[in-house]
Amino acid sequence: MPYDPILVQPMRDELTRLGVEELLDADAVDAFVKRPGTKLIVVNSVCGCAAGMARPAVTLALRHAVRPDHVASVFAGQDLEATAKARSWFPDVPPSSPSIFLVKDQELVAFVPRHRIENRDAASIAFDLVEAFDAHCAA
Repeated sequence: MPYDPILVQPMRDELTRLGVEELLDADAVDAFVKRPGTKLIVVNSVCGCAAGMARPAVTLALRHAVRPDHVASVFAGQDLEATAKARSWFPDVPPSSPSIFLVKDQELVAFVPRHRIENRDAASIAFDLVEAFDAHCAA
């Protein structure tokens, strides 16, 4: 049973106000992953301890001069089909919510799972993302 949309709306808004595209179904995920260039996919979540740092970390990282060409999110626990489809693109990566995928063309080049988000501050997580952006998104 998906989470109540009213409950998750503020968590969605935290990313969409940055211009992050919401992927609400499997077709949207497939189309997004197939776009050329670099893509950041945030698996958003209601988990206060980890997601409460993941979203601010993404906010900080996206202020960096070098960033992915496209940025989107799926919401675990609500966008069930979209989340499952996003995870299916990377079958060797265990499900993790929240988590962050960096994809170049259709290849996973960096992954931040929940255990690398928990018990860390947003700046530290953002630093990891910025390093990945510099390594994989620079011209």
